[in-house]
Amino acid sequence: MTRQNLTRAHEQLFRRDPDECATDLQALWDHCRRQKEEGRDRWQLPQTIRPFARDGQILLELGDDGASLLNDWSFSQLCRIAGVSKDTINRLSPETAATALAETLPRGNRPTQVLTEGDSVRSVHGTHYTRLWNADLLAVVAEFAVDFQPPPRAYSGGTGLYAGEQDMFAFQIDPAGWAEVEGEAFAPGFFVWNSEVGRRALGVSTFWFQHCCRNHIVWDAVEVTEFTAKHTSRIGDALGEVRRIIEALVRRRDERRDGFVRVVAKAMKERLGEDADEVLDRLQTFGVPRGLGSKAVELAHGQGFTIFSVVDALTRLAQEIPYAGERTEADQRAARLLDLVSARGEATQTAALAV
Repeated sequence: MTRQNLTRAHEQLFRRDPDECATDLQALWDHCRRQKEEGRDRWQLPQTIRPFARDGQILLELGDDGASLLNDWSFSQLCRIAGVSKDTINRLSPETAATALAETLPRGNRPTQVLTEGDSVRSVHGTHYTRLWNADLLAVVAEFAVDFQPPPRAYSGGTGLYAGEQDMFAFQIDPAGWAEVEGEAFAPGFFVWNSEVGRRALGVSTFWFQHCCRNHIVWDAVEVTEFTAKHTSRIGDALGEVRRIIEALVRRRDERRDGFVRVVAKAMKERLGEDADEVLDRLQTFGVPRGLGSKAVELAHGQGFTIFSVVDALTRLAQEIPYAGERTEADQRAARLLDLVSARGEATQTAALAV
């Protein structure tokens, strides 16, 4: 089982401004829905697009609709379409820069796609680009990723849910979705991302993980699936693929969780021994040191020495071990106790039992 540490959400965390951060998926969708409702695609012939300078800024005149401000991204796109270096344009005075752009923008009968929001230009594209709205992608997420939520809030305040000038990113996990994967406990999660303005492709990545820290690094991820699509005329089909991938993750979660719940329910009923001495002896057959076993027996005494209570006690005690290697070894010993109640003989990582 190949494991990966996923850093995509971690990288997003440290490049996002606070005003790009949403509190939850509903707030992110509300923001993106407003952008969709207020956005307007204008198909302009090149000769109807006129850059000009005013008050030290470069604006675009779009036919008879007045002037619109350029943001950093749409200005970069305009420079690319004109075939001139953005760095070069930035060295010129606004008046000279506007003249240079006006003289280098292409001419002809092929229209240019200009996305505006209010009096601002969000993006400038040729005819090959097909937009997929962030709100439409998030609607699919909200419909099919039931019970998923953002990861633990980062110390910096980041939530894993972002929408900025250039793109959108969402990180979701199911903290109650722990299930067995090859004898260890994993929970499901996924990333989705998109850009309405051509900054990046549409994408989704699903995975099963064992831990997510407050820096939003996903540790020990398995079954990582990733799909991306460019914004061409078939981008609508890609949205259907995102739906299928998320549905598959949810379906697999439900199948695995049902099996996991049955094992835990059985472990909560069956006893490891009739008294403390018998339980301690059995723990030693599983390789649990006598000192650690004695502490676990003491913690589990009030719950009738069920297999679950002993596993839970060992898990809590393992968290006090200062060395990661020894903690992992202690967890693995405790996990093997669940073989006693698993019909398939699979063990479950006890970290899941503490959730």
